[in-house]
Amino acid sequence: MMTSEDPKEWHRRTWRIALPVMITNISVPILGIVDTAVVGRLPGPEFVGAVAVGALIFSMLYHGCNFLRMGTTGLTAQSFGAKDGSEVRTWLVRALFLGAVIGILMIAAQWVIFETSTLIIGPSEKVRPLTEEYFYIRIWGAPASLANYALLGWFFGVQNTRAALITQIFMNGMNVILDFWFVMGLGWGVAGVAWATLISEISAVALGLIFAAQHLNKLGGRFKRADIMQAAPLKRMLSVNRDIFIRSMCLQTVFIVLTSIGARMGDTVLAANAILLHIQIFTSHALDGFAMAAEALAGEAKGAKSRKRFDAAVRASSIWSLIVAVFLCIATALLGGAVIDLLTTQESVRAVARQYLIWSVFLPLLSVWSYQLDGIFIGCTWSREMRNSMILSLTAYLIALAALVPVFGNHGLWAGLAVLMVARTITMGWMLPRLQKTIGT
Repeated sequence: MMTSEDPKEWHRRTWRIALPVMITNISVPILGIVDTAVVGRLPGPEFVGAVAVGALIFSMLYHGCNFLRMGTTGLTAQSFGAKDGSEVRTWLVRALFLGAVIGILMIAAQWVIFETSTLIIGPSEKVRPLTEEYFYIRIWGAPASLANYALLGWFFGVQNTRAALITQIFMNGMNVILDFWFVMGLGWGVAGVAWATLISEISAVALGLIFAAQHLNKLGGRFKRADIMQAAPLKRMLSVNRDIFIRSMCLQTVFIVLTSIGARMGDTVLAANAILLHIQIFTSHALDGFAMAAEALAGEAKGAKSRKRFDAAVRASSIWSLIVAVFLCIATALLGGAVIDLLTTQESVRAVARQYLIWSVFLPLLSVWSYQLDGIFIGCTWSREMRNSMILSLTAYLIALAALVPVFGNHGLWAGLAVLMVARTITMGWMLPRLQKTIGT
């Protein structure tokens, strides 16, 4: 029987959750890297730019709805820690229903979304028509993409990382295969990348629902139809999701601004920044494995009202986060140039990307604490404090850009991202002792 004082067991529990999550998460940016590598072999940087801009639009849409993953994990983990099987079941239904509604609304508003997004980002005349082709295919997968978010959040909340891993590997593996077939084999270009994503997202939802049904058969409790639309938990869910939505939109604003300013520096800088962002996203997804371990274990500890278990979960996941962040810094320094060459054959893009690679080397060490604190706050559903931290950090980011970009150009753009990560760490770190005091009371 595990005791809350056994540090070795907490390290094992952290890895049992973090490792499958890391593999799951890493498969996402690998997919983006494959998308870039496939179109990077087409003539001209505009193809890489089009996929980068199109992916950014969907990142803004879907990550703005990341509350379906984050909020579901925290709420489910707390019910799981309290051993309330009926409520664990109900959180899944609520999340899937909310995702379906939002996805349908996105499809209905697709013209407005595209025109507004391209107006903000400002792609060149060569990039825009290719982005349009990509967007109007992929938008039809919105309900499936958001259902995947809900399923992942629920799987993490009940600590069924195996189902999450298999579902994501299946989706991204199918996407990679279809990428090569549609783009390199059939010559569909940017449209082929969009079709590959659409088909793989829908297939993954079907598989995820099968795994969820299997897990529900083993779970205690039962569905209570009247509880699904009960006012109090719905109000709590919407409150948590509102705050995470605001936080996520602030974060997406950061990447929209980064891409938009880079696009105005030329197609070559846009493509180079897209490649460097893939490296940054790859490292952040790897580190998110430990953040999600903290999320699930901290949420379980809060549900069980155990301060000792909370402290043990935070300590073990944070130690491993730091170790992996240092490893990622070293790996990026050694392999970053090779990754750039792999992602594009355009010599001008390669040269520009190498000029700014130094930021990708050090960002994991600057970012790791903000990811870790995010996980702790989400697991404990301290979404309001996380929201406030992101608003303050976004303000610091915009001030930094105004001061640095006119002087240092694209270096200033990446320095602003570093300022954002440090600001998130400082603001949430200041709030953490107050959160600790609420556990077990």
